[in-house]
Amino acid sequence: MAPYLDSVRSFADVPVTDAGVDTVTFLEAAKGLVGLFDILGSTAFAAVKADLNGNITKLETRYNAHKEKGTTIELLIKDEQATEKKKTTTEGLVWLLRGLSFTAQGLSKAQGDKDKEIAAAFTESYEGTLKKFHNFVVKGVFAVAMKACPYRKDFYEKLRNDPAGGEPATQEKLDEKLDAWLAALIAIVTRLETFLETNKFDKSF
Repeated sequence: MAPYLDSVRSFADVPVTDAGVDTVTFLEAAKGLVGLFDILGSTAFAAVKADLNGNITKLETRYNAHKEKGTTIELLIKDEQATEKKKTTTEGLVWLLRGLSFTAQGLSKAQGDKDKEIAAAFTESYEGTLKKFHNFVVKGVFAVAMKACPYRKDFYEKLRNDPAGGEPATQEKLDEKLDAWLAALIAIVTRLETFLETNKFDKSF
């Protein structure tokens, strides 16, 4: 095996063309992001993981049924908008992007301030991303999850380490890979959010 970010698809390796964001590799990278919540380590994140996985499945299901029309996320959504009354895939993308944005902003805040604990970084991210979409009960679930975040030192140590006992990554190498991963993730999320907003595909969710 290898340190976690070396073992999953990076958002930096997801092709983006004029036609849009490559569907297969985007979903692979999104699954890799979900695995980060295992590193965060608390069962309090089970709801977050289930939500992300559920929305990834909605996109995968549509793609598997319409591969020729869904080579990019944008084409996949446009096809659903043109042919389906119920916009299950579009809803899945809207909520997946919200979850990806929450994760990206939390990690970016941690990367940008080396003294900031993970709990503080993700709490700030939640305030600016998901909180406005959640009811009282869900806000309570997230409040518990934030308090259950590991210490910064422990989280980054887990990211550096190879679970199979191999050579751990240096902090410098991890920072380089994580910064590239985050930059690409944020660029893709921004692109897809703009696509949804411009076409008014996100208005019902």
